[in-house]
Amino acid sequence: MTNPAKSEEVPKPHMTEPVAPARRDLLPGLAAIALYLLVLAGVIILGVAGGRHYPILFLIFAGAFIAASAGLILLLRWAWALALAAVLLLAGYNLWIFSMQHQPPAIVQGLLNLVFFLYMIRTEVRAKLR
Repeated sequence: MTNPAKSEEVPKPHMTEPVAPARRDLLPGLAAIALYLLVLAGVIILGVAGGRHYPILFLIFAGAFIAASAGLILLLRWAWALALAAVLLLAGYNLWIFSMQHQPPAIVQGLLNLVFFLYMIRTEVRAKLR
């Protein structure tokens, strides 16, 4: 009789496959936040170009939103910090607008920004960044 435990082959070190480096896949939530920041930058640019809604200094915010969006796609930590600050400040601003002027769109955008903030501070999201 043969022993089944002895009949199994133990893989030799030269027979094992090389270990692939850990993949850094883009999370769908980060892609959505990056797209959201691009849309906000576009709205600001159109508002400045129209001359009615925003002063010209708001183009600084548009540039920061575009940089944060591109950096989030590349999973960069500085872009995560910039986007985190942007969504937190926008959440506070929109919730303040709702409390002062009772505009329903402000509460919707404020809560959306708050959800984005809570998503971005999760440990799984921070672990993907470099």
